[in-house]
Amino acid sequence: MLHQIHLPSLLFVDIETVPQYGAFHELSPAMQELWTAKHSNLHIADETAEDGYLKRAGVYAEFAKVVCISIGFFHYDKAADKRSFRIKSFYGDDERQILFDFVDLMNKRFNDSDAYSFCGHNIREFDVPFLCRRLLIHAIPFPELLDISGKRPWETPHIDTMQLWKFGDYKSFTSLKLLAEVLGIPTPKDVIDGKDVCRVYWQEKGLPTIVEYCQKDVITVARLLLRFKGDTALLNDSDVIVAI
Repeated sequence: MLHQIHLPSLLFVDIETVPQYGAFHELSPAMQELWTAKHSNLHIADETAEDGYLKRAGVYAEFAKVVCISIGFFHYDKAADKRSFRIKSFYGDDERQILFDFVDLMNKRFNDSDAYSFCGHNIREFDVPFLCRRLLIHAIPFPELLDISGKRPWETPHIDTMQLWKFGDYKSFTSLKLLAEVLGIPTPKDVIDGKDVCRVYWQEKGLPTIVEYCQKDVITVARLLLRFKGDTALLNDSDVIVAI
């Protein structure tokens, strides 16, 4: 399965997002009104828009921001006949700087959509569109790999492990945690879980923990892709190199 995919052409990506502010009252009056309207459409009983802000706003690009982007790729050392997996993360409180640095790397190292494509879990419905929306909000030109406006789904080569697992089934969502568990891959959720990211960022000021969590998701997706390809060579922790 997926024997045609060349591993060095894949950029494994994951992002972590949080509400733009640490409390509902910090929003401008206009954005408070707009979030209230958004929240009412979610139809969540016994929850006010104010109570729901920190719980739910982090997944909506209009009300959230990126605090970490992790990119991983396979590297082959022909002389040593060894495969490693390298990870670079962009993170901080300044979303514009995170996005700018990410785009700068894409433009300098991976600026060829015929040679590279992204791989991630649920990236077609979350990570990619979220990044595109936030780049547009900050008026940052898209790198070639994200310049997908007007393209049909089959014209974008990004690989989504959640879509691979569906095998044509459109009825359900399978989390990365569940898929890793059923395939016997070490869980990426041993640090925190997705629902904890907002609390860890805004209340605990624990950005390093979020970065570690993001990087583990990237490693897990790489292991999943190897499993889908039927690659018997394991990706061990000792094979992972994290760039400072």
